[in-house]
Parts: sequence; C-alpha cells; structure tokens
Amino acid sequence: MKLMLWGKENGYRGFSLGMAPLSGLEKRQFSPLWHKVGSLIFANGDYIYNYKGLRDFKEKFNPVWSPKYIALPTGLKKSLALKDIATLISGVKDPFKDIF
Repeated sequence: MKLMLWGKENGYRGFSLGMAPLSGLEKRQFSPLWHKVGSLIFANGDYIYNYKGLRDFKEKFNPVWSPKYIALPTGLKKSLALKDIATLISGVKDPFKDIF
C-alpha cells in the first residue's frame, strides 16, 4: 500500500496488481470442461490457493481488469501445464502433490 501511495505522490497514474487466476471463468451449460473445473476450483479451492480472497483483495483498489489467455496442448498435457501454472502462481513447491 505504501508503494502505491508513493507512486501517486510521484506522478504515477497506474499500478499493476498482477493477475487473479481463474476469477473470470463462468460456469455455463456449454462451457468446455476445463472452464467448468476452473470455475469450481475458484469457488471452492481454498485448500489449494485462496483464489477468491486474492480477487476480493485486489477488487478493493477498483482495478481495470483485462483478460489474459494461454494456449495449451490437448489431453493430459493440458492438465500438467495448468498444474505447473498453478504451482508458479501459488509460490508453494507443489500444491497439487497429494491430488495428482
């Protein structure tokens, strides 16, 4: 917070809060399976990572959200790539070690 106030005092007009993973996914009838799984993890995955808490915290700063996309391989490799991304974001050595 102090860094943002310093930036404002020194003429900065914006500050990147980074991403809020899985927060833009909506569970719809014809959504792809990975989309539905992602929205479930966001809503109920606190034991993996506090996705909702992170989004709620960043929302306090009235951010301008912009979507980010990633191209993934198909099949099992997609799951492994998403696992690796979640590991990088969480900062935990391997949050899924007991699941996969």
